[in-house]
Amino acid sequence: MLVIMRFLRRQGAFCRTCALAIFRDMQADTMVLGWWGPLSVLITPFTLLANLSALSGIKRIPAPVTAGWRPPMDPGKPVFRRPAGVLALIPLAALGLLVLAVPVLFLIGLVAESSGSDHPTLTVGSCARNDAAWPDQDLKPVDCGSAEAQFRVTDPPSGECASGDYLAYPEYSKSGDLSLCLHPLK
Repeated sequence: MLVIMRFLRRQGAFCRTCALAIFRDMQADTMVLGWWGPLSVLITPFTLLANLSALSGIKRIPAPVTAGWRPPMDPGKPVFRRPAGVLALIPLAALGLLVLAVPVLFLIGLVAESSGSDHPTLTVGSCARNDAAWPDQDLKPVDCGSAEAQFRVTDPPSGECASGDYLAYPEYSKSGDLSLCLHPLK
C-alpha cells in the first residue's frame, strides 16, 4: 500500500444506524491508513472531505422505526473518539501546520524583502562615516556638522569619482544600483 492506492466503497440498502456505523468505520480506517503512499498524502484530505458528503446523505435517511429481520448495527463512537481518529490527528495536524506555515512564511518573506537592505541609504549632499577598514564599507549617515562625519556624499558627474574620492557600493544609493562618491572631509 506504499505504492498502490485503493478506494473502497460499500454499497447496499442500509438503515441510518447501519450506514452511520459503516461510515464511521471507513472514515476511521481512511484517517489511519490513507496517508502512507506518496500521492495518498495529497489525496487523503480530499477523500476525507468527500466522505463528509456521504455523511450528509446518511443523515437524510429516516431512522429505523421497526426492527427488521435483524437488529441494526451499533454505530459505535464518533470518529474522533476512536483510537484511529486520535491517531489521525497527527497527520491532520501536520497537514494543517503545513497549510498555515506556507502562507505565513511567504508573508514573512515579503515583509523582510520590503523592509529593504541591511545598508542605510545615502543621499547626495549628506555626510557619512565608515565603521570598517577600507576597502570594506560599513557606511552610516551622520550629521555633517558632527565630529563623526568623515565623507560628504557626491554624485559622480562623469560616472567616475574625482581623484582622492572613494566609490561607495551601489547598495548605499536609494535605487540600489547607482554608485556614489565619498569625498573625504579631513
